[in-house]
Amino acid sequence: MAIRRALLSVSDKTGLLDLARALVELDVTLLSTGGTYKALAEAGIAVQTVESYTGSPEVMDGRVKTLHPRVHGAVLAREGTDEADLQRIGAEFIDLVVVNLYPFEQTLQRKDATYEELVENIDIGGPSMLRSAAKNHARVGVICDASDYPAVIDELRAGDRVLSAETRQRLAAKAFAHTAAYDGMISTWLSGFGESDGHPRNRTLVLEKCYGLRYGENPHQGGAFYRERGAVPGSLALAQSLGTGAKELSFNNLVDVEAAVEAVRDFEGPASVVIKHASPCGLATSARLVDAYRAAREADAMSAFGGIVALNREVDLETAEAIAETFIECVIAPGYAAPALERLRQKKALRILSTGAWLPSDYAALQLKRVGGGLVVQDRDTTGPGEVRGGRVVTERAPSDQEMRALEFAWVACKHVKSNAIVLAGPNADGSMVTVGVGGGQTARVLAVKVACENAAERVKGSVMASDAFFPFPDSIETAAAAGITAIAQPGGSKQDESVIAAANAAGIAMVFTGVRHFRH
Repeated sequence: MAIRRALLSVSDKTGLLDLARALVELDVTLLSTGGTYKALAEAGIAVQTVESYTGSPEVMDGRVKTLHPRVHGAVLAREGTDEADLQRIGAEFIDLVVVNLYPFEQTLQRKDATYEELVENIDIGGPSMLRSAAKNHARVGVICDASDYPAVIDELRAGDRVLSAETRQRLAAKAFAHTAAYDGMISTWLSGFGESDGHPRNRTLVLEKCYGLRYGENPHQGGAFYRERGAVPGSLALAQSLGTGAKELSFNNLVDVEAAVEAVRDFEGPASVVIKHASPCGLATSARLVDAYRAAREADAMSAFGGIVALNREVDLETAEAIAETFIECVIAPGYAAPALERLRQKKALRILSTGAWLPSDYAALQLKRVGGGLVVQDRDTTGPGEVRGGRVVTERAPSDQEMRALEFAWVACKHVKSNAIVLAGPNADGSMVTVGVGGGQTARVLAVKVACENAAERVKGSVMASDAFFPFPDSIETAAAAGITAIAQPGGSKQDESVIAAANAAGIAMVFTGVRHFRH
């Protein structure tokens, strides 16, 4: 059926006038309300008010204007079935509904928004019209997103004012997703009142499919990447792909990329990390980005092969040349200088991602993990930097200045290693810091210490050690002392703290209790 009559009622008027003019040129009659009608009329576009069509004035300061049988009947009416009822109520078919909703989400994001203001920004008529039109998509077109205006107009012009069934179905699905997300935001907000833990009783997650994955964790598992509605610039969801190499990103690539970005985000100076299986195998800082990358790679050159690299600065040509020396699966950074990007694109198998904006280390976000039949939800771990210097020296010997700097670095790096996590670190020749040994994912803490020492080899002597949680027994300290480790940072809080401290004192090791645990499961 050709589009004969369209109802336009939008809060966001982006593209409105171009859409309306195009519809009028196609001989479509326009109905409109309130501010939308005013904008169209002031632009000289022929439009009829909804209240003149319904014969019922807007009431209650515009709270009720489209909730009328002549509106919803005209939208829900089925051609060949409901003509008599339409005639009886004095209505005519409405074939296109263009509606976006009161800006509840934008109002919610304002820190100064009052409860009353938020309630007034809960749209009732808009969702009702969208749902009516979407339900009747066998006949009616529905648009809730201004980005769809051009394609709809092009199709109407090419098809003698007719929208295809495929287009109507796609637009209907989008409208239902839009109203579901809108209602979800409202219910999440309202159900948060009175919850002492800060988490609402009902939480709605709205996810939009970005693309399918080659497979999940393993080739026999299917997979897709979904973006959370409201994802912030700088997050992985909005990262730009600047080169996909020979293959698209996989499930494991994305998990590793997220771990990599989170790791370098905690450092203010130039930093680089190489991630393998969701844990750092090498992390370093330096005055120059290229030196930070080389140090991170060489911290465990064998594991770095086929790893994921993240950097917290724009990549220059010299750093790109260094990255190109080794087989790397993917690199992510805030951006790339043009020569650097050109060089990296010569690596045929390398995936290249840019975050664009760069989020601070303490940005707030929720983290979710699927468990059987539900989700566990937590606040993102935003602490780490400064906790060693703000901690308590518990041994007879305090760390030297250099040990303190190394402990600070190791402590922040340790936060990003899978538990049980141990990180050994020390200075480079230029005084910047690098991990020299990592032990993560072990079932006993002393095993993590042994693995880290083994990875460090001869570099273990003179290094410092960070542990993401307390030491349950002094055996880890004894192992560290035998290897030549000189200082340790840990949360403290074990029943065996006194014997652990005694073991450190006996070995001349300096130890700092931070009072903060950083498990990463």
